[in-house]
Amino acid sequence: MLKTKNNMQNITPFLWFDKNAKKAAEFYVSVFPNSKIISSSVMDNTPSGTVEILSISLNGNEFSLMSAGPFDKINRAISFVITCQNQAEVDYYWEKLSAVKSAEQCGWLKDKFGVTWQVVPKQLGELMGDPDPAVASRVQQAMLKMKKIIISDLQIAHDNNS
Repeated sequence: MLKTKNNMQNITPFLWFDKNAKKAAEFYVSVFPNSKIISSSVMDNTPSGTVEILSISLNGNEFSLMSAGPFDKINRAISFVITCQNQAEVDYYWEKLSAVKSAEQCGWLKDKFGVTWQVVPKQLGELMGDPDPAVASRVQQAMLKMKKIIISDLQIAHDNNS
């Protein structure tokens, strides 16, 4: 993560919700360890009505969330990558975040607020980065068939030389 000299995050994702930014903040804080709502403020009588802005920390990463009406929509063009250490972490985040598990693909999921996440085991990059193009291609082809990433299936594709 990009940090300044004093180790502070200097780029903060800012998510615009039609409504429910507070519910989204509470949900995300419940999913990610070492997380909290830092601040919350409400502005009344704005051109779009009541606006709520929250600042949250998700496992040390700051995010801002705002409820300000249906002017801009969250979409899949922006996603947040969760790098997982093992299958248990992949399974945990997949279960907690995925709104429609059958609709997901290649480790990407959309949560109940429309935010897109990539739940990616660190092993995916290692296995797809194999110097042998045939091996890397097998891993990639296996991954493309998955919804939730299964590390053991990637390893089998990597090791299978048939």
